[in-house]
Amino acid sequence: MSQLSLPVVVGVTGASGAMYAVRLLQALCQAEVDVHLTVSPSGAAVIRQETGVALNLREPDLLRLLGYVPAWSTARRRQLIDRVDWESQLTRHLQYHHYEDYFTPIASGSFRTAAMVVCPCSGSTLSGIARAASNNLITRAAEVHLKEHRKLVLVPRETPLSVLQLENMHRVAAAGATMLPAMPGWYHGVESLDCLVDFVAGRILDQLQVDNRMIDRWKETTT
Repeated sequence: MSQLSLPVVVGVTGASGAMYAVRLLQALCQAEVDVHLTVSPSGAAVIRQETGVALNLREPDLLRLLGYVPAWSTARRRQLIDRVDWESQLTRHLQYHHYEDYFTPIASGSFRTAAMVVCPCSGSTLSGIARAASNNLITRAAEVHLKEHRKLVLVPRETPLSVLQLENMHRVAAAGATMLPAMPGWYHGVESLDCLVDFVAGRILDQLQVDNRMIDRWKETTT
């Protein structure tokens, strides 16, 4: 059961790292968290390049996206994903909104949510949020979460970082957002790329206060 009584907004933009978004969506649905999803055109382009899943942003095939498992995943991961009834999860927990639809609930502060995650977060999206320059539903929803003092988690995947990008990160962090760069750790017994993806997805879930076992957590050792 979900620990959240209110939904989470997820925005997917055009930075590399589409698998982080896929894994986050899978984990949220499996945790029975209601999700409102919106994807930018650049986000859809990266998803297609990195996963082969083509999304028609008017009528996206979200069932294929939720059930996606990369070729490099372990056999165990493929089996786990294949066992999930993603059609049921999609119907029960995932709502999709077109990135140009400002009449959707997540564009308004009167629609209550638990949090929002932009994963991955492109440099242009970061810039738009930092300047409160809403040019699509993702940046508008992010602005809503900042002005309503709700949890906003931004997951940039960029390297190296320019001074301007660092300044934008500082500005949104000062406004209340959590900057969570897609920087997977290596201390938890990494055995496959799945472990690195799960590390980032798990840290995002931690920020949302969603219980998860995505990683083996650091344990105090005694000598």
